[in-house]
Amino acid sequence: MSTVDTTPKSAPGQPASAKARLSDRALAERRLGWKLAGPAFVIMLAVTAYPILQATWTSLYKYRLTDPANREFVFLGNYLTALRDAVFWQAVGVTVLITVITVVVELILGFVIAMVMHRIVIPRKTLRTIVLIPYSIITVVSAFSWFFGFQVTTGYANHWLHALTFGAWDANFDWYGSFWPSIIIICLSEIWKTTPFMSLLLLSGLAQVDSVMEEAAKVDGATFGQILTRVILPNMKPAIMVALLFRTLDAFRIFDNIFIMTGGANNTSSFSLLAYNQTISRVEVGMGSALSVLLFLAVVGIAFVFIKGFKVDLAEGRG
Repeated sequence: MSTVDTTPKSAPGQPASAKARLSDRALAERRLGWKLAGPAFVIMLAVTAYPILQATWTSLYKYRLTDPANREFVFLGNYLTALRDAVFWQAVGVTVLITVITVVVELILGFVIAMVMHRIVIPRKTLRTIVLIPYSIITVVSAFSWFFGFQVTTGYANHWLHALTFGAWDANFDWYGSFWPSIIIICLSEIWKTTPFMSLLLLSGLAQVDSVMEEAAKVDGATFGQILTRVILPNMKPAIMVALLFRTLDAFRIFDNIFIMTGGANNTSSFSLLAYNQTISRVEVGMGSALSVLLFLAVVGIAFVFIKGFKVDLAEGRG
């Protein structure tokens, strides 16, 4: 005997009830987010608004700190000078290179470490503590450790490589004598320092993956690669987006490691170091402010591209 389906159908052009409930939930999540983050947002805006506006205003002047009487309004002159300078684009290129290398390697290593910490049972707390040790070290201390480790005369890296290669490696190799060896050390120091941060963010994403879905995929005969690409990674998309966003913004503002290791020598100056040199070393406050504003706009642009590019509904991603 056939039965008639009396379930009311949604009219054409109207969202289904599930989508309506999801939309209401997303709206509720957004309101809750503003209530929780609103006070901190207002405080941060009050603290940072004045420096940003002051830097923007100062960037419109040709202003040298040692000669304040000859302050001259040039409008966008400092920005045009920076954008036409090959040194500026060299610093931007180095910054992008370091950002891409470090973020990609950290994402891969961080995911592997997160998988290990997620699967291991017995020494889980001990393992997480050990993994966090590099991230707990102050960046300046970490940079100095890597700097002295790869020095020509006092560093241990050349001696170890010389011994491991049975004398094939030059024990007096100068890591800071050319561009690519310097970039390699800078990237290694960044990767060693911040991979634990990436792994913790990815570990929180792994905790959101339903184990029932993995077990069902195994029962259906799925391989580990299929489970990884079709079950784990899709459900980790919000966590991956947050991890990539935070680390990309942080890596793009790299300063400490380059300042300590090379000081910008061998064309290794970054965006932040260039702004520092213009403002502090050359006391060109107007040009330094213009570079700082450009760095701020670049960071905002990166955040916008990541958020819009991933198109992740964080409320939906929480399941």
